[in-house]
Amino acid sequence: MYFGKKTLILAIILICTYQGIAQAKSLFSYQWEQTPIQQQAFPEKYTEVEGILTFRGTNERSAPSFGTTDMSLFQPKIAWTKKTKLSSWGGGAGWTGQPAIVKWAPDILRTMNVKAKFLTKPDFTEVIYASLDGYVYFMELESGEETRSPIKVGNPIKGSVSVDARGYPLLYVGEGIPENGTIGFNLYSLIDQKKLLRVNGRDPFAYRTWGAFDSSAVFNRLEDTLIVGGENGLVYHIKLNTVFDRSKKSIKIAPVISKYRYKVAGNNYQGIENSLAMYNDVAYFGDNGGSILALNLKTSKPEWSLPPIDDTDASIVIEQEHGVPYLYTGTEVDKQGKSGSSYIRKIDGLTGIVIWQNKYPCFSLLGAHPVNGGLLATPVLGKKEISNLVIFTIARYGTFSGGLMVALDKETGKEVWRLQMKNYAWSSPVDVYDNAGKAYLIQANSVGIVSVISASSGKVLGSLNIGTNIEASPAIFNNYAVMASRGGKIYGIKLE
Repeated sequence: MYFGKKTLILAIILICTYQGIAQAKSLFSYQWEQTPIQQQAFPEKYTEVEGILTFRGTNERSAPSFGTTDMSLFQPKIAWTKKTKLSSWGGGAGWTGQPAIVKWAPDILRTMNVKAKFLTKPDFTEVIYASLDGYVYFMELESGEETRSPIKVGNPIKGSVSVDARGYPLLYVGEGIPENGTIGFNLYSLIDQKKLLRVNGRDPFAYRTWGAFDSSAVFNRLEDTLIVGGENGLVYHIKLNTVFDRSKKSIKIAPVISKYRYKVAGNNYQGIENSLAMYNDVAYFGDNGGSILALNLKTSKPEWSLPPIDDTDASIVIEQEHGVPYLYTGTEVDKQGKSGSSYIRKIDGLTGIVIWQNKYPCFSLLGAHPVNGGLLATPVLGKKEISNLVIFTIARYGTFSGGLMVALDKETGKEVWRLQMKNYAWSSPVDVYDNAGKAYLIQANSVGIVSVISASSGKVLGSLNIGTNIEASPAIFNNYAVMASRGGKIYGIKLE
């Protein structure tokens, strides 16, 4: 029987694809502690609320800014500062440390314990910031004025908070360091700031005893569920059973918790520090060993995994193309030692097949207080005039203190531009756009410089120097960026 050349090539591709998928699935072993909750697809739009309600804005981790900017001077200016308290880890915020910014609906706002002067303020927009000092602060976006008393969590918080995607007064807060002897994550009522749920991260079901939560939860507003990953290597899937009564100013939950654990062949480092990215009913995440995993929450089974490379803490970013979710991700230099490569990849989310891969040589500081190189900043998924680009910020590239920002063509992985950085960054870049669709990047770095960069060319247009390390990732609402430093302060920055 004769097969044409094209048919033969197609057959080879299909065989290789099938073998790749079969191999990826065979790497997994997994188990649910309880009967898993059946998750339906996430809505196409994460939230109807104006603002940034979770790390990088959506379940696809692709929208760290809200609204548009009208910058003309490209000289960021400090509009206000808020000094935090201190803990054993200092104050301010560390990695990932992004605030939530919420423009509350008037009927929701009236249920909460916000100061009276703000209850009737037109377009009131609140910043919610968790700090290394163990408190969660509440501030008005434009002035930085305290809108209500802080919540005392009691442990340093390194990750990013999440607000219920329905705009309900419900707040997720993960803990980063067990300063008070315990560690886990919490849900708080924003009506009266009382704790509604405490989950202990030191869980006998987990393969790992470290129980921190740097991951930022996502809420499925149609399913009344919450999904979050832990550094103990567990994925938590929670049916909240929320009852929110506006007239009585009350919110209650009756949570049902399912927990998922996994092992990947050759990977002895379970632990999820990045924030799970969701597409339809599949959760994607990297782990401390460098595997990438896909967990189907509808079938309660893994779809595929990739073998380990190196610690993967930057959150995966997803973009759908012609019905296929593509993942953009990258690794640190950690397990490789003092030097190695950061692997930047585009992956087919349906199959786990790597579409393209680049690698960049980086350094890493090891020891008791490591400061790793490679990718710790979550990438920017380009839109509007840069819809063909995905942009990565890579730490300790070129020199031990240096870094690199690189824009890659989404289709080919080829470099479109690169910006050599004198000082590295863990802080994630944020893409902002003007009314005409022109794109800019806001990038903070390890010596406190906040730069405005042309996203189409990589040219630095202006900067602000606050003089102290910024690990935290900004959130941006129109012309205001909010970020905190390791120097014990939160900053409201006007983009002008």
